[in-house]
Amino acid sequence: MYQNKSPRGDSPVSIIGAGIAGAWQALLFARAGHAVTLHERSDAAMTESTSHWAGGMLAPWCEAEASEPVISRLGLRSLALWRELFPKAPFNGSLVVTHPRDRADFERFARLTSGYCRLDARELGELEPSLEGRFRDALFYPEEGLVEPRRVLPQLHAAIAKAGGTIHFNSEARTEEIEGIVIDCRGLAAREDEPELRGVKGEMIIVETSEVELSRQVRLIHPRWPLYVIPRGDGRFMLGATSIEAEDTGVSVRSALELLGAAYAVHPAFAEARILEFGSGLRPAFPDNLPRIRIDKDRISVNGLYRHGFLLAPALAELTLSYVARGTIDNEVMQCA
Repeated sequence: MYQNKSPRGDSPVSIIGAGIAGAWQALLFARAGHAVTLHERSDAAMTESTSHWAGGMLAPWCEAEASEPVISRLGLRSLALWRELFPKAPFNGSLVVTHPRDRADFERFARLTSGYCRLDARELGELEPSLEGRFRDALFYPEEGLVEPRRVLPQLHAAIAKAGGTIHFNSEARTEEIEGIVIDCRGLAAREDEPELRGVKGEMIIVETSEVELSRQVRLIHPRWPLYVIPRGDGRFMLGATSIEAEDTGVSVRSALELLGAAYAVHPAFAEARILEFGSGLRPAFPDNLPRIRIDKDRISVNGLYRHGFLLAPALAELTLSYVARGTIDNEVMQCA
């Protein structure tokens, strides 16, 4: 990192986009004493936001299997910020399991990640009784956690208001029309300014059953991608993990079969679960799948969080705040015009 001339630290700050990236920007700037206005083009339900369809896993050690080191670095910092500002968020760890036919992929996952301990079948059953007898062993990442996007986003918005920020929903704000510092967190809606952005579809299914209880997310190693089962409380579970190079928002039959099959492979009781919802979101990604903070005087763009939005948003907001306050530049993430 190095120091650079920054915008005035006492300037008003406007953030466009109230999804997970914009909400964390607004919260940290408001807590730092800035006059913050957050603009969101949709209503308070945020159903048009990519964050609405996210898994909310905070798993920097697991993500190291398929991500650059900067993702783990920022993710670890984000964990500390989540713990600090949302101490009630469940940090019960993550489990990675597999069936014998995918053993080689399981061991590869173990080699490429850290921060775990191996559990044998007995230890796994003690940690998650619903998985007793289902797998011969597991990787347990005890420091990882998760948040439920549809619950935590309203909590973030409430925290922004409590810190003195103002939120305008149904507000089609444009950067060139706003004075002061503007932070653009629009995701794919910013493609007129970020032509390299593409949408990567992530599909999900929510099911409900009273026959399975899990206290943490479970990743099942799959030949093409890890599939995860995320407990949402009240007998609800989110099934997800697809990353498809497509920009439609439907759920394909193939994906539905993969996701439902994964749930059944984790526990056969999911065969009788009730399907509550199918859905998908488009994650904004640059060609290298890495986030970028672009700085052009008092215009700042935060984008390209790919499938790491909830994992990276707090740390990226901290970097932006540090730049505005002190001119600090993180060379791995930030680009100056």
